[in-house]
Order: sequence, then structure tokens, then C-alpha cells
Amino acid sequence: MAHLSAIDYATASDEIRVEHDRELALRGRLTNMKRILLHSPAAHRIYAEWFTLRDLLRPTLDDRAIWLFSKAIAETMRAEIPVTFFRRALIDSGLDPDAIEPSPDEALLMSFGRALAGDANAVADETWAALKARYDETLLVNLVAFAGIMVATCVFTNGVKVDLDPELEGYRRNA
Repeated sequence: MAHLSAIDYATASDEIRVEHDRELALRGRLTNMKRILLHSPAAHRIYAEWFTLRDLLRPTLDDRAIWLFSKAIAETMRAEIPVTFFRRALIDSGLDPDAIEPSPDEALLMSFGRALAGDANAVADETWAALKARYDETLLVNLVAFAGIMVATCVFTNGVKVDLDPELEGYRRNA
């Protein structure tokens, strides 16, 4: 059970309701994490910048690469909700998340994600050299910022013990 409650729309402030309605209009639903984050509309908006950064990565990185990068971060941080979220994305796109053979670029991104999530001070110079050989600095800035929001998401879901969304149940590793 989560340490913090979800907002109650009926008793929420106008500011929270506006942010709730904006999120619902943008994405069509609210996760358990977002319902808790909405106690602070500012915090919710900051975490929602994940989508902005993802969109900035998309011209260069496809969804599969982004999902594998994100899943590697979440697995390193042992964050069940994000891991399961990205398992669902992979499965729903026809892939078996436990049997994916990553491309060399995907493998590099996954390794980078694990390094950032494990100890950002210890990312190998060779990893940076390989990334710089493939991507420009703007992409790399966006990639590291995106990873930071992924790490923050993992910290939030783990620290608060956010309940797994019911629609993710069937996508758990052991489901």
C-alpha cells in the first residue's frame, strides 16, 4: 500500500483539478503515480516533462530504443512500476521483453542507462566515447536529462511504494 494517498478530485483545489483535467486531456488517463503527484501540480508538471524529453529523442531514437533504455534504468533501480510499464510497451508492440536481442545502438543505450542509474559518477569514458561517436551533444543532453527523470520516477514510485496500476498486472515479469 502506498505511503501517500491519491488526490480526491471532489475535494481537490481548483489548481489540482485544472492540472488533473489537463493531464487527462493530454494522455487519456492518470496512473496511480500521477494521482499522488497531483497533490503538487508543480511536481506533477516536472515529472511530466518526461514526455517532452521523449519527444525530443524520437527524431533520432525509436520507441523501442527509448523503452529499452528506460527499462534498463528501472531494472537497475528495482522499480517495479516503471519496469512493468516498459514491459507492457514492448509486449504490446509484439516483442518479448525477456528475449529481445538489442541492436548495437540499443545495447549501448541500455548499458548507459544501467550505468547512470547505478552510479552516474562511474560511467566509463569508453561509453561516452561510443555515445559521442553516434549522437550529437543536444541529443546527449536530452538523453541524460530524460534518464534523470526516469531515475526520479523510480525514486518516487519506490519511495512512496506506489501501487501497481491494475492494467499493468498482466505484464509483470512473473505474471
